[in-house]
Amino acid sequence: MVQDVKFADIKIGDKASMAKTVTEYDVYTFAGLSGDFNPVHINAEFAKNTMFKERIAHGMLSAAFISALLGTTLPGANTIYLAQELAFKAPVKIGDTVTATVEVIEKIEAKSRLILKTTVTNQEGTVVIDGKATVMKKD
Repeated sequence: MVQDVKFADIKIGDKASMAKTVTEYDVYTFAGLSGDFNPVHINAEFAKNTMFKERIAHGMLSAAFISALLGTTLPGANTIYLAQELAFKAPVKIGDTVTATVEVIEKIEAKSRLILKTTVTNQEGTVVIDGKATVMKKD
């Protein structure tokens, strides 16, 4: 369900989160959609010889959960994604449950824009992505 929060009702400190367990299907589907067939994501034998010792999910797959939150929950419908800063801090492994969280840290009334802290953590609370998004909210 997509929420439609009005710009006037959004306050600094407002937060939203969503959790998702990353499956093998998610990784293969994302590879097919994005064209990113890096073997660290899809080839178990190759991945054994990497620093991760096993396959990992695409960083942008986890980042997509931030996009999902912005477009469906906070701010929700009629949100235009303008910019995103991302720092990939730790790998996401197949079977990990990641939680994406967005928090309003700045509100620019004159331009109907919001700056949000964006974070993705795994089931152990480890930050896997840290960043900041800029969006425009049209009511």
